[in-house]
Amino acid sequence: MAGSPTCLTLIYILWQLTGSAASGPVRELVGSVGGAVTFPLKSKVKQVDSIVWTFNTTPLVTIQPEGGTIIVTQNRNKERVDFPDGGYSLKLSKLKKNDSGIYYVGIYSSSLQQPSTQKYVLHVYEHLSKPKVTMGLQSNKNGTCVTNLTCCMEHGEEDVIYTWKALGQAANESHNGSILPISWRWGESDMTFICVARNPVSSNFSSPILARKLCEGAADDPDSSMVLLCLLLVPLLLSLFVLGLFLWFLKRERQEENNPKGRSSKYSLLHCGNTKKDGKSPLTAHDARHTKAICL
Repeated sequence: MAGSPTCLTLIYILWQLTGSAASGPVRELVGSVGGAVTFPLKSKVKQVDSIVWTFNTTPLVTIQPEGGTIIVTQNRNKERVDFPDGGYSLKLSKLKKNDSGIYYVGIYSSSLQQPSTQKYVLHVYEHLSKPKVTMGLQSNKNGTCVTNLTCCMEHGEEDVIYTWKALGQAANESHNGSILPISWRWGESDMTFICVARNPVSSNFSSPILARKLCEGAADDPDSSMVLLCLLLVPLLLSLFVLGLFLWFLKRERQEENNPKGRSSKYSLLHCGNTKKDGKSPLTAHDARHTKAICL
């Protein structure tokens, strides 16, 4: 004869705490946050008096098939619990991260000396967001860029597996692990690196990372060096030209200030009073060549 649901639940919990062994192997189940999971239960017991589901040591659901009674212990779980197809398999929906844990089911029957039990372990995972990639210290020697890329998740890293894809070489490569060592020489064909993060319920990819952009400055690119040289020389030459033009105008302006009536004559005026009566000039031969005499 079946007992009250409360008594059966208490008896089952005490029986668990005293070290009861599950009738079958432990079953591992996986679910995603917001999703649903079903705990399968197939019973060979012909006459079932009651079934008790527990989460860790907390009563979850009690079923009495004879009267069709289903008792959900906590009100917050009433909308989350279901038994599809009229069976005894438990479906738990709207999963949360803290639903991860150990679940037990016990089948009671007057035909059994002890309950038939089954143990489940549920793992609830979040859907992965886009992985984040960071670059370690970079070494540039002889035009070769050497660095490390590290892939990580900002949250939800539980049981995440990382894989790197390197695209662009003759044969695409893959690398397991969150850290990817890179050695790329300027002049080689460009490469693309992508981090793939996976957990048991989802996967996601990082944004593509180009080796050429990642290793800018690792070596002197002839084209980029020429462009940089031109960008530096053009302003310098223009500055020198403007400065030279300014100095030329400044010099010219000073010359005009010193000679306001124009260019100075190479001749000197000599008053006739300085001339002797015989018409001969008292000047030396050198001065005479640069002197004009005007007599009045």
